[in-house]
Amino acid sequence: MTMPIALFQAAAPGSQPHVIPWLVFTLIKLIVVFTVYMVGVALLTLAERKISAWIQDRHGPNRVGKGWLQPAADGVKNFVKEETYPAAANIPLFVLAPALAFIPALVTWAVIPFAAPWDSPWGRIEMVLAPLPVGFLFILAISSLGVYGIVLAGWSSNNKYALLGGLRSSAQMISYEIAMGMSTIPVLLLAGNVTLSKIVDQQAFGTWNVLNLTIAFFIFLIAAFAETNRLPFDLPEAESELIAGYHSEYSAMKFSLFFIAEYANMVTASALMATLFFGGWDIPVILWDNIAPHTGLKTLATLAFFAAKVLFFVFLYMWIRWTLPRFRYDQLMSLGWKFLLPLALGYIVAIATTIVTLDALGFARGSVPFHAGLILLNIAAVVILFVLLDRGRVISPAYSRLSTREVEKLRERSAPRPVAPFLPESGD
Repeated sequence: MTMPIALFQAAAPGSQPHVIPWLVFTLIKLIVVFTVYMVGVALLTLAERKISAWIQDRHGPNRVGKGWLQPAADGVKNFVKEETYPAAANIPLFVLAPALAFIPALVTWAVIPFAAPWDSPWGRIEMVLAPLPVGFLFILAISSLGVYGIVLAGWSSNNKYALLGGLRSSAQMISYEIAMGMSTIPVLLLAGNVTLSKIVDQQAFGTWNVLNLTIAFFIFLIAAFAETNRLPFDLPEAESELIAGYHSEYSAMKFSLFFIAEYANMVTASALMATLFFGGWDIPVILWDNIAPHTGLKTLATLAFFAAKVLFFVFLYMWIRWTLPRFRYDQLMSLGWKFLLPLALGYIVAIATTIVTLDALGFARGSVPFHAGLILLNIAAVVILFVLLDRGRVISPAYSRLSTREVEKLRERSAPRPVAPFLPESGD
């Protein structure tokens, strides 16, 4: 019994609970988180339809249980549909691919703290499934495995459209995974730790990283859209070019599992953005939720704030999908390699230089002058990037390389010429 107790004390310092309560609470957290996660992902399919209907001035699903039972109806339909397998497909990998696309998004949730700890009668209970000391590195390692499911789905289907979709997805994820990882280095420089709970505490007693690291959040947001294959980055499943992309040959529940994986990745990416840049479960302005005693009321309140932050980013995902058009593939690659990656590298140098300078001037970490210096740097970076360099185009590599005058010339050439009226001859 000595080793489990030692491991638990290392995972939750300052508390000495018994092993049995720890196991019981861990099982409860596993069941609750998995149930809420799966039910929430199912309801997000309904939310997507309702939000798209609201944006397009439609009603959306309103028949099955007034629309609320639509996810259940979709699930029953997918379970009773016939499973089809291509004749030349690699059946083991064909069946395994949907699970490989979904599991990494679910496993990543194990290290994300979703509420303040609770000081129970049996010891402190951390509101995270696995409080790893290297939780952030765990996220980077596991989240990058989701591309294997998509690549295997495209290759094992033995379909050229599915293969092209899988290849596009692998190139896209590799391109934006680098920018996403680079954008999080300034977060680690400020926190001085790779534990997600420490990153949340650093923001709770200081300023949210979205103010200190605005450009890093901008890069992470774009990379998160690309990593989840959502519009305007859904090139791997472009209907106009690749039919349905990597899941062209899938049917029934295996087909829907890819969509479940997409929404699961959306929730996980939203939770990461809330944790890294918006204080995680921290309630803004007040410190009531960050200081002892850690009661059950604080745990429930912080859980509600964390859920609100996650749902805001999920809504942003859906809003962007029904607002922006799809990028061309050359624009997609140009944005990742020519814009985001150099910007992330330059921003790391700027943040590191600023932190070293502020430390040398004697400003303590977390003090008002320290945060004021970082905020002023970000204001200057935003002005230089969006006002001076980009000049209102939002993302430079995604616009046309033609000048305004050249575009006007092309419009004049392509304009329809007036047709002379038909005049009948005199003898007719």
